[in-house]
Amino acid sequence: MDYFALDFLSNPSKRVYWLYLISSFILAILFFYFTKKSPKVILSSKLWLHPSAKLDYIYFFLANLVNIFLLIPLVLSAKSVALFTNKFLYENFGFFENLSFSYLQITIFYTLAIFIFSDFTRYWLHRFLHTIPILWEFHKVHHSAKVLTPITFYRVHFVENFLFALRYALSVGFITGVFIYLFGAKINIYMIFGVNALVFISSIFGSNLRHSHVPFSYFSVIEKWLLSPKQHQIHHDKKHFNKNYGGYIAIWDRVFGTLALSKDVKILKFGLRKNQMSEYKSIKDLYLRPFINLLKKGRVYEKISFNNNIFRNKLTSK
Repeated sequence: MDYFALDFLSNPSKRVYWLYLISSFILAILFFYFTKKSPKVILSSKLWLHPSAKLDYIYFFLANLVNIFLLIPLVLSAKSVALFTNKFLYENFGFFENLSFSYLQITIFYTLAIFIFSDFTRYWLHRFLHTIPILWEFHKVHHSAKVLTPITFYRVHFVENFLFALRYALSVGFITGVFIYLFGAKINIYMIFGVNALVFISSIFGSNLRHSHVPFSYFSVIEKWLLSPKQHQIHHDKKHFNKNYGGYIAIWDRVFGTLALSKDVKILKFGLRKNQMSEYKSIKDLYLRPFINLLKKGRVYEKISFNNNIFRNKLTSK
């Protein structure tokens, strides 16, 4: 367990990288200083030792074991998708050589394309997790958190983790394949500490506050373009699950009618409905409850179908 914690704290590609945590803490302090609000929530034992938070800590370690031994071997690699995309384009459109752009320009284009397209696909997968009943049963695990801490980010069912890993491979692989076809070996990506520079900048400016009780918001004009931590907190509110599906960019929510600004939502209550919260109180619940609910729904549908068939048979027999 110590190994997992150290790996996540020392790896810039992880949400809880030590620098991201420190920067979020500093932003939280600045927020409370300038708003004159009480900063008690930052070190509140009621928050960090809440049963929901304790469940997150345990689930964090177990979920990563599942990812390593079960999901990673099953997930398609972005490299495979990139090679397939490049081959498809070459076989259908022939050789292409582009000499119009410099190495610097190509690097900028590729960095932006990866960031924007990945965020676009993340928006739609997240939205499908809410709007497709079968997928919602798995995503409810994440929304069952009563309190939010940076570790809540990892309260994700392994089925959802698989879908997001597949999304990443397909989106990054597709963009990479297209760029290899257009620009060959010239493609590169701007990185900071081995992470896409745009992802690093987004992470350093409060990504960990997204799952927190620090209502850190931007000006409304900015929130129409970039999602603030509070906007994601709004998404965790029981009444606003259908808002702010995006990752970093707010444009998708604005274009597709799911954007909610911080100024429009004052009171936030996290978690599911009361009658559902009791179903997500243990590790066993987080792993098995989605399957149990789907089985129950399946039996209900079968019963309804059976009763409808009986009714139809009676009508036809008359």
